[in-house]
Amino acid sequence: MTELLLKAGTSYLLGSIIGSLLLTQLTGGADIRTLGSGNAGATNALRTRGRKFAFWVLLIDLGKGWIATGRIAPAPLALAGLGPVPGLQEWSVPVCGIAVMLGHVYPLWFSFRGGKGVATLVGAVLGISVWLLLPMILTWLIAVMLFGFVGLASILGAIALAVAIGARNLGVPLLTFGIVAALLILFTHRSNLARMRAGTENRAQRLWLLRPRRRQD
Repeated sequence: MTELLLKAGTSYLLGSIIGSLLLTQLTGGADIRTLGSGNAGATNALRTRGRKFAFWVLLIDLGKGWIATGRIAPAPLALAGLGPVPGLQEWSVPVCGIAVMLGHVYPLWFSFRGGKGVATLVGAVLGISVWLLLPMILTWLIAVMLFGFVGLASILGAIALAVAIGARNLGVPLLTFGIVAALLILFTHRSNLARMRAGTENRAQRLWLLRPRRRQD
């Protein structure tokens, strides 16, 4: 239990390193939480600071998720290829995955105001199994192309992850991780859903295939 708590705490602290806010401190500029949508994630970084800045934000936020589930969570025997340690160890990956996401959403280092956790979730899933990324990414792409809303696509992608874990019968711990992660993504995107209902949410114009055509005079 002590080992599991230490891993969870380490993952949370790692998650609290927000890519956009760290880079802003290193390179200067306005706090990204005061720009655009006010979100500290890669999407708002792209809209407000450009592609290069957003790329490094995405890399940092993906990387910490991967480190949490791919390096912090596994037991030494598992990393050595000798099999997992029985008992609470089977909950190590899901606990570290959720902890690193919570660190990103509620970062200790940045007044508990972080991002929405999508990139960190993707990184965490990458640390678990690259194959679990496929349903997430495919669902995200299809949703963006059909509806044009990145937030909605992120929610549906997280739900697709939980469904994929359940369909493959990967065990209660991972299924719990998938369900809790999907609920957390749904919660962090509640403002996006409200803007969708109000008709004020931005769309990804370049990917949205069903966008209305402009009239030509």
